[in-house]
Amino acid sequence: VQLQASGGGLVQAGGSLRLSCAASGRTFSSYDMGWFRQAPGKEREFIAAISWSGGSTNYADSVKGRFTISRDNAKNTVYLQMNSLKAEDTAVYYCAAGRYGSSWHRWGQGTQVTVSS
Repeated sequence: VQLQASGGGLVQAGGSLRLSCAASGRTFSSYDMGWFRQAPGKEREFIAAISWSGGSTNYADSVKGRFTISRDNAKNTVYLQMNSLKAEDTAVYYCAAGRYGSSWHRWGQGTQVTVSS
């Protein structure tokens, strides 16, 4: 599976953005999907994950209650709805396919999110 992330941009603090990650290939629905981010000078960190069926989600404490991950297996797409954005959410956001709690096999190219305070 190949992944293409999009939807990043510049937004004011308190605003919202929705990221999308489109996958190619027929095996998308067999993968858990995740979102990660990496800020300048920092390590990449886990943000959210959703099971292959969409029935289970997990979030980092830093985004819980503000971000929502969802997927549409018919469209081979996973989404990250980001609300109440903060300056510290500024980072490059990556989507990944794999198995939550095990390993992530495929990565998208990243999309920049910049939150101005």
